[in-house]
Amino acid sequence: MKKIVAIAFASAAMLSTAFAGEVEGVVKTLDQATSTIELESGEVYTVAEGVELEGIEAGKTVMIMFDDGTTQATEIAIVE
Repeated sequence: MKKIVAIAFASAAMLSTAFAGEVEGVVKTLDQATSTIELESGEVYTVAEGVELEGIEAGKTVMIMFDDGTTQATEIAIVE
C-alpha cells in the first residue's frame, strides 16, 4: 500500500511540473503597483510575489515562465 501511495505522489509531482509554460515577447508596460506585465502581443501576466523585476522595462524582450491555466508569472528573464 505504501508503494502505491508513493507512486501516486510522485506522479502528481511530475504532473505539476509538466503544466508549466513559457512565452517570449516585448514588454509593453510594467505596472509594479498592480504587479502586472503586458506584452506587445496583448498578453497580460500577474507577477508572482518574489519574482525579480530589476531591469525589466518597456521595450525589453523577456521570457516569462508561468503555470499553465493561470497568467501568474513565476519567473521573468531578459532575453539578450
